Amino acid sequence: MNMVRIVDQSRHIYQTLAREPNAEELDKGHDLVDFMSQVSHEMASEYTRIQRRAIDDPGTARDQGEENWAEFLRDWLPATYDVVTKGRLISYDGRTSPQLDILVLKDSYPKKLKSKKLYLAHGVAAAFECKTTLKSSHFRKIMKTSAELKSFFPAPITGSPYKELHAPFVFGVLAHPHNWKKVKSNPLKRIDDCLFESDQEHLNHPRETLDLLCVADLATWVSLKMVYHGPIQDYGYKWNLSRDRALGSISTGYLGHTKENTEQVPQFTPIGALITLLFSKLAWTNQEMTALAKYYSYSGICGVGSGAMRDWDISLYSEELRETLYRRKYDATPDNWKNEWQHTF
Repeated sequence: MNMVRIVDQSRHIYQTLAREPNAEELDKGHDLVDFMSQVSHEMASEYTRIQRRAIDDPGTARDQGEENWAEFLRDWLPATYDVVTKGRLISYDGRTSPQLDILVLKDSYPKKLKSKKLYLAHGVAAAFECKTTLKSSHFRKIMKTSAELKSFFPAPITGSPYKELHAPFVFGVLAHPHNWKKVKSNPLKRIDDCLFESDQEHLNHPRETLDLLCVADLATWVSLKMVYHGPIQDYGYKWNLSRDRALGSISTGYLGHTKENTEQVPQFTPIGALITLLFSKLAWTNQEMTALAKYYSYSGICGVGSGAMRDWDISLYSEELRETLYRRKYDATPDNWKNEWQHTF
């Protein structure tokens, strides 16, 4: 997807960089950039319309907001996916999830069951919660839901770094605006902090991480996972051995793609980042999406992102995979699309 570099080792901050060809060298007048701006304006206009009735009828406003996002996904995802609203997942062992606002069904999903509102987990490619206005109080439930949904997809006994760190399912949150509108508020920092703190408090494995968070008028956050992070690597700087475990660690975090990033490219929009990153996530289980996922990435509409990382004990890997990683049997350059042994996902 994107290259990754360390920006500030002392704060454990990472930043994504555009892949070759350099997005900054692309034509700034590309029609795709215009499409993203148009979609962004349409989303903002719809939110304004919905909010006018929110006080009188908050339930209808919520439903309209969800349908607004559902229609957006129908417009941009391949026609082979069905996008439905209001449903729950059921796991292979009969557990059911909380109600989810939007579900993206795989093309293999049984037609007979599409209207049942209780969806077979392994037939669902992605699910989203929608927030009319994102608030701090939402994050606890978001993370608990993410962990629960990912538990519906059993982890392999052993496998590639990708398979042991990911569930074959995307969970995200879609919001129109946010709740931090006061003059001295810093919504980007507030959301960064809420993501990091709620992740640490409620998640017990890298597989459980939230995949995407989009606030349409602000930024898009995406999960980043680094396969092996430790002192035996050689990236040209000294490791802080008091922080980094002798046998290394797994690192995960949420990279915020924002307009405020000093290295942000002109063609960036939060909606463009959402489309690019969602395609990139889904392409791991749907080969047909790879070409467009690359196209969006190369176009630069995703922009660049940065964020803090959390370390996990490497014992979360299977013993077989740990031994393989100690022998440096992974690809240290995160540039190989669909390579389950690359260093960064």
